[in-house]
Amino acid sequence: MEGERMSKVDTAWLRMDSPSNLMMIVGVWILRPGITPDALKERVRERLLPYPRFLQVAREDAYGAHWAKDPDFRMDRHIVTHQLKRRRGQTEQEALQDRVGDLAMQPLDHDHPLWRFELIERYDGGSALIARIHHCIADGIALISVMMSLVDGGGAPPERKRRKPAKMGLDGAEDWLADTLIRPLGDITAKALEAAGGGAAKSFSMLAAPQQSLSDTLGQAVDIARMGGQLASDLASLALMPDDSPTRLKGQPGNTKRVAWCEPLPLDEVKAIGKAMNCSVNDVLLACVAGAIGAYLRGLGDQTDGKEIRAMVPINLRPMEDAWKLGNRFGLVPLVLPIGVDNPIERVFAVRARMNSLKGSLQPLLTFGLLSVAGLLIKPAQDALLSLFGRKTTAVMTNVPGPATKLKVCGSTLEQTMFWVPQTGTVGLGVSILSYGGGVQFGVIADTRLCPDPQQIIDRFEPEFARLLTLTLMLPWGEAKG
Repeated sequence: MEGERMSKVDTAWLRMDSPSNLMMIVGVWILRPGITPDALKERVRERLLPYPRFLQVAREDAYGAHWAKDPDFRMDRHIVTHQLKRRRGQTEQEALQDRVGDLAMQPLDHDHPLWRFELIERYDGGSALIARIHHCIADGIALISVMMSLVDGGGAPPERKRRKPAKMGLDGAEDWLADTLIRPLGDITAKALEAAGGGAAKSFSMLAAPQQSLSDTLGQAVDIARMGGQLASDLASLALMPDDSPTRLKGQPGNTKRVAWCEPLPLDEVKAIGKAMNCSVNDVLLACVAGAIGAYLRGLGDQTDGKEIRAMVPINLRPMEDAWKLGNRFGLVPLVLPIGVDNPIERVFAVRARMNSLKGSLQPLLTFGLLSVAGLLIKPAQDALLSLFGRKTTAVMTNVPGPATKLKVCGSTLEQTMFWVPQTGTVGLGVSILSYGGGVQFGVIADTRLCPDPQQIIDRFEPEFARLLTLTLMLPWGEAKG
């Protein structure tokens, strides 16, 4: 077969596009002063094109899919310019949000590499860059690493080691099984367990390198048995996951999206709340998201008492130093958000309890395995398998820490950055939280049939944070430990 085989997980993402949800990661950069198309093309040529994926076409075949070099690659096809058109009374930001929503539903050209940058040269005293990259190329963590290579001082990817010639016949089949399923999953599992503090990490790494791990067999057997119990428990939790509460945000999506975002919140204030309440920055931000969604629904006259919605949260399963290798190496954990809890303090503690219950969970590994299996199936069977998540999920949520200081691109300051990962199946809401340059950026992408105006959710995020900050300051010393 000509070209390089695509991993089964990446193949699953390639085939997951639907009329309501395209499998693109969509990002926006706000730059001041503006940059020129020629400067952007030169930077992309130097830093992005050394990654082979950005010169390759994804081709489906009888065995799944493979990567092949595009014989007709042209930079002008992938880097274009656009001039925003504003309606009467519309702000520049609203016009940009409309454009991002439109592009989120425009398919990439599958006859060429699956990425495209659109530069708006004049935007708010600078430029705006809208990036769209298909999920089969890489997950969000890897793509953030790649996009960071475009900043001043960034670099091209490390040199890849030359691959050994592929074996044929039965030997080749055995090598494929070991290289694409057993060793990667064993390595990923070991690293995830290390991150979660699980004692079975060393034992499970036997799958990745069995010849190096045959000592202490009794202890390893005990660890693996313990992990087997955890695995069975987490598998049952996933399989028996109840439907989340019905709300107007859940249903059959249409084919139009809108995006919205707010001005960054000061990260120092978020950290101060977390310290006062003995919880993580993540707990504080997720509680504010739950509060904003709950307030939005109540503002429309809906009852939220006792209601909870489930958000699928991607969990990275690779060492950050390997992000440049691209591909998809993440799992998902289902996080239940208490949108019916109006008291901000009580909501933070509820979120903290849910997050603590997920620590050490093997659910990210199980979902990674499901995606691997999905890539082996024909598309109707893949769709049926993955519909499990769509039926039981209202939103997809990402929460990614970025650089603490603002970066520069082609000499201009990267003032704001945000991105959204795709929603799958019938999920119509995407939430993005990204810390950058001392602030926290909150953004929403929504299907307009389920949420016609996501700005209404965004507009409630800062007030929810302000309520939480005020109540935290009013608490007697030592009472906010929960």
